[in-house]
Amino acid sequence: MSAAPELFRLSVEDRIAEVSLDRPERKNPLTFESYAELRDWFRELAMSEEIDVVIFAPNGGNFCSGGDVHEIIGPLTEMSMKELLAFTRMTGDLVKAIQGCGKPVISAVDGIAAGAGAIIAMASDLRIATPEAKVAFLFNRVGLAGCDMGACAILPRIIGQGRAAELLYTGRSMWADEGFEWGFFNRIVERDDLLPAARDMAGRIAAGPTFAHMMTKTMLAQEWSMSLEQAIEAEAQAQAICMQTEDFRRAFRAFAAKEKPVFEGD
Repeated sequence: MSAAPELFRLSVEDRIAEVSLDRPERKNPLTFESYAELRDWFRELAMSEEIDVVIFAPNGGNFCSGGDVHEIIGPLTEMSMKELLAFTRMTGDLVKAIQGCGKPVISAVDGIAAGAGAIIAMASDLRIATPEAKVAFLFNRVGLAGCDMGACAILPRIIGQGRAAELLYTGRSMWADEGFEWGFFNRIVERDDLLPAARDMAGRIAAGPTFAHMMTKTMLAQEWSMSLEQAIEAEAQAQAICMQTEDFRRAFRAFAAKEKPVFEGD
């Protein structure tokens, strides 16, 4: 990866990156610049051989409060259609970058995850939350449609069409226990256990066959628009590629020796 980010926090240990927004006094809102920097970082991550898993973490008791009212929403009211479309495409590009980065992304949600913060959690592969977490797709609260940054495509696939429609039409908060019941959250843990639980999950994923994980993430995204016949063929090709990796051979040798395989990602 290139230079350290300026507008969000980043640490890397044991091939696991932890990312968090760095405006805790404002519940971590996004700005035009932080949107772009996150997008660029996730795009570059696709080519990184130094990171295998990403944890998107909270900071100061909150995940992300969405776009900054004064630094984003205010200026948007003064922009031309061309400028507005450039902005909405950029925000969508962040979702595409998260989904296209080739690395599993775990969102560890505490406190507020609203607007674009809810979208970042939604776009992640896995989500862990504290009982205090609440997720809100607030776009209609500011006079906008709920179809923002892929919400109408992705959210129904996670929690179902009717539940997604309720959240997107009303803008109400989805509380942690509700999100777990609906399948949005994989786990609910106490606040002190949030990052340890996310790191444990990330560690178990990072210890697996990371090339194969990349292929799994790719297929999870691409098969949305495939017929069953196309999906089965795509998976046949993906699996044939994985069968050429050294990790596949390592797993066989370990199984034959009654040992646990140690994967190296090649």
